Amino acid sequence: MDSHIEGGNAVRVAFVEWPENLDAGGSAWQEIEVGVALSRPDLLITNELPFGPWIAEAEVFDSTRADRSIQAHADGLEALQSLGVPTIITSRPVWSGDELANEAIAIEHGIVRPVHRKHYLPAEKGWNETVWYERSITGFLPTVLLSELAVGTMLCTDLMFNEHARRYGRSGTHLIAVPRATGTNLQNWLTAGKMAAIVSGCYVVSSNRVGSASGGTVFGGGGYAFDPTGALISVTDSANPIRVVDVQPAKAAESHLNYPSYVEELAR
Repeated sequence: MDSHIEGGNAVRVAFVEWPENLDAGGSAWQEIEVGVALSRPDLLITNELPFGPWIAEAEVFDSTRADRSIQAHADGLEALQSLGVPTIITSRPVWSGDELANEAIAIEHGIVRPVHRKHYLPAEKGWNETVWYERSITGFLPTVLLSELAVGTMLCTDLMFNEHARRYGRSGTHLIAVPRATGTNLQNWLTAGKMAAIVSGCYVVSSNRVGSASGGTVFGGGGYAFDPTGALISVTDSANPIRVVDVQPAKAAESHLNYPSYVEELAR
């Protein structure tokens, strides 16, 4: 366990790097089950769209592949529920008209509820997400209470837009959960996570995909956790594909009163 915070009612939050094309019935999943059981988290954050192949690698939308991805995540949702973790934050593809939407969900004591849809979609080699997914324009959903934490969720590229992290902090959020599927440039994503923590006064905890997709897209792993001051707590790697951090709500609440979180926004 990575125990960084002393005192108070800490919540054990796990973050991971899980392999590309994860099969809920395969050998890699069996290893994941063992790792989660040993870590005993209260809340688990998975990587973005964790099950099956990364379909956004393809440059042309294919409804058959979309359906397969939906089914892989339906099977994966059952597998996640069997882990025995009180709360899990993950994402899944769902139909939205003729396109998919990338929907973050919380699974708490067997109840599944949507908590966010991805807003910001990359459009480049390996990440043709504008081809596959609808860009949400509904606004970021309010903070939700999960495992005694006020939690906000961002999906991958959403994290690059710090105004949303700041608003989560000003609404009293303790933890910003960031499932992602990013490449090998970990430093940029560490910078994004650090800045989100600094401007919000929240813990920022992110999980990532790792490995190579069939078309050559490479995912860099490196799940991470920052405390509300922007200090890096720990990062996953191949030897430690799951880590746990103790999240203390009181520390986040205190950080909301500090610079720059308290600075008022300009009127528009």
